Amino acid sequence: MSSEEFHHLKVHLEDVILATNNFDPEKLIGRGGFGPVYKGELFLPQGRTMMAFKRLDTKFGQGSIEFWKEIVMLSKYRHENLVSLLCYCDEGNEKILGYEFVSRGSLDRYLSDSSLTWTQRIRICIGVARALNYLHDPKGTQERVLHRDIKSSNILIDEEWNAKVSDFGLSKLGPANHPESYVYSRFVGTLGYCDPLYLELGFLTKESDVYSFGVVLFEVMCGRVCYGSRGGEQNGHFVNRWKNRYDENCLDDIVCCNLKRHIERRSLMIFSAIASRCLNSNRKERPKMSEIVKELEVALEVQIYREDNSYLVELGNLVQPPLSYRSIEELLLLLSEGFLYNDRRLSVNKNRRVYEMISATECITANKKGGFVALRTENSRFPNVLGSLMCSGFKVKGRTQFLSPHVTYIVSLVFKHNDMDHETHVPFKYKVDNEIHYSTSCLTLERGDGWLMTQLYRFISSQKEHDFEIKLLLPNKSLFIRYYFEGIEFKPKLMEDVAMKIEKNIKGHKQRSRRVPYSFNPPNPPNRLSNQHFARLACGFRDGHPTRIMREPSVNRDRDRPRPGPARPKPGYSPSSPAGLAQFNDDDDNFTVKAGNLRHEPETRPEPNPKRVDTNLIRN
Repeated sequence: MSSEEFHHLKVHLEDVILATNNFDPEKLIGRGGFGPVYKGELFLPQGRTMMAFKRLDTKFGQGSIEFWKEIVMLSKYRHENLVSLLCYCDEGNEKILGYEFVSRGSLDRYLSDSSLTWTQRIRICIGVARALNYLHDPKGTQERVLHRDIKSSNILIDEEWNAKVSDFGLSKLGPANHPESYVYSRFVGTLGYCDPLYLELGFLTKESDVYSFGVVLFEVMCGRVCYGSRGGEQNGHFVNRWKNRYDENCLDDIVCCNLKRHIERRSLMIFSAIASRCLNSNRKERPKMSEIVKELEVALEVQIYREDNSYLVELGNLVQPPLSYRSIEELLLLLSEGFLYNDRRLSVNKNRRVYEMISATECITANKKGGFVALRTENSRFPNVLGSLMCSGFKVKGRTQFLSPHVTYIVSLVFKHNDMDHETHVPFKYKVDNEIHYSTSCLTLERGDGWLMTQLYRFISSQKEHDFEIKLLLPNKSLFIRYYFEGIEFKPKLMEDVAMKIEKNIKGHKQRSRRVPYSFNPPNPPNRLSNQHFARLACGFRDGHPTRIMREPSVNRDRDRPRPGPARPKPGYSPSSPAGLAQFNDDDDNFTVKAGNLRHEPETRPEPNPKRVDTNLIRN
C-alpha cells in the first residue's frame, strides 16, 4: 500500500502538537481501543477547523494495520452518517488520525439521560442504520464493508443530534456485488455486542453487524449499556435477558422508566420488534439494513404523530380516574365521550378540535342579588345548574382554558325554560364585551338533549385562553318564566359552511309550498346567503328594522291550494316539530332552520295577489 495515494491528507507532527498544546491533558476528550483522543484546531485548506486527534497507543492492541485501514476506509467511503477523516500524521513513532470534531461525544454517554427524547433516539438509530446500509450494500464496484465493532461508544453524536459511525480499525472488506459475504477471522470486537455465531464459528458476515446493531437498539430502548452490574450481577451481559423479556411480552419491565410516559405504544412495538429480529440466532432470519431503516422510519413517524397530538395527551392526563390507552386513536375515542374538569365539560371532536363548556355556576351572575339559585336537574352535564325567576338581566363572564388555536368557535348559551310557547320565543337581548347597543338573539335552537341554545357570536381562536364578557337582558314578558342555565359553550365549527346549508334549506322550503306559508315572501337571496343575513330575516329584520314574528294560524291555508302531487318531507323533518324552532344536530356543527309557520305580519292585510305577495312589513 502506497502512502502517496493519501498524500493530500497528510499533515506535519508539529502542526498537531501545536493544535493540541503538546497533547495537553486538558485537551483530552476521550479514550478508545486505538488510544487517547484530543481536541484541537488546525489550519486546513478549507480554513481553521476544530478536530479530534486520535493518537495510536500500541499497548491497546492496535498498530499500523489498523491505522492504515482506517485511512483507506474513511477516504474511500463517505456518507453523512460516517465520521469524516480530515488528515493523518505518520512521522517517527507517532501515528495520528484527525477527524471532524463531533461535539457531543459518544452515544453511550446519553443512554440513561432522560433529556434524550424517544424521537431523538430513533433519529440517531436511523442514522446508524443508513450508514451500515451504505457500507453493506455499496453501489458500483466498491467492496462491501463489515464494521465488526458496532457499539454505542463507537457512535458519535454531533451538535444537531445526528449519528456518526466511527472506528473502522477492525473492519473487514468483502467482495462487491455479491449477495453474501463470508469472511473468516480471528475474534475481535467487544463482548456483549458480538454475534454469537461469529464467536462460535469464526465466520463474519454482514448479519454480524446486524446483530451488534440490534444490541445497540436494545440499549437505546432500555437506557443502559449491555454490560455491567445490576441487581448483584457483576460484569454481566443483559442481551439475553432483554430478548427473553421481549419474547415473554414483558417489554415494560426493561424499557427505560424515564421514557415510558413519552413513548407512543405503537412506535415502541415497531422499534422493539425490529430490534428483536436483529438478535435472531438464525442469521438468515435477521433483517437487512435496508429493511431496518424502513421500520425505524415508521416508528419515528408514529412517534411524531403522537407529539403532534400532544395536546390530546395533556387532556387525557386531566381525566380522573386515569385513562388507559395504547394509541392516540384509542385516546381520541375516549376523549370524544367527554369528561368533567373543574366545572368544565371537555371533549374532542372527530377533527381533533377541543370542545369546552363552562358551567353556569362558574360564569353567570345576576344583575341583582337573589336572581339565581343553584339547582339539580335531569340530563345536565354538570352537578348543578342555575335557575332564575324575576330576573331582568345577567352577565356571563369568564375565560376558556383549552381551546384549539386557529379554529373558528361558535359561542352559545345553553338553557331551557318552562314556557311551552317555543314557537314565538325570542329569549334575550345581549351585547358582547364593550359593545354599546344590545342585539336580539334571533334563533333558539333545539339541541336534541332536552336543552335549548342560542348562538351569541363567533371568533377565531389564537390560543387556548379566550376572555369573554356578555351582558344579557330578558324582555318584560319573561319575568314570570323560569329559566334554567346550564352554561356557555365553545364549539369548534366544522369545515362545512353553515350558511350554505341554510341556503339549501331556504331553496327546499320555496319548493315545498305546504311547508312555507303563502304570506312568507323573503327577498331574493344572494348567491351566497350569509348566516347573519338569514338570521336577521328569519327573526323579523328587513332593511335594518325589526318586525314582529307571528305564528301561522292552526288552520292550514294551503289545504285548498292545488298541488301537483304530495310533497315529500325532507329527511329528519317531523310535522310535530315546534314551528319556527331551529333543529340542532349535535353530531354536526351545523344546524337546520325549518321555516315552519313563521311569517311577517304586513301593515295591512290586502287580498293575496296570485302573482306577487305583498312584502311590506310592520316597522316597530
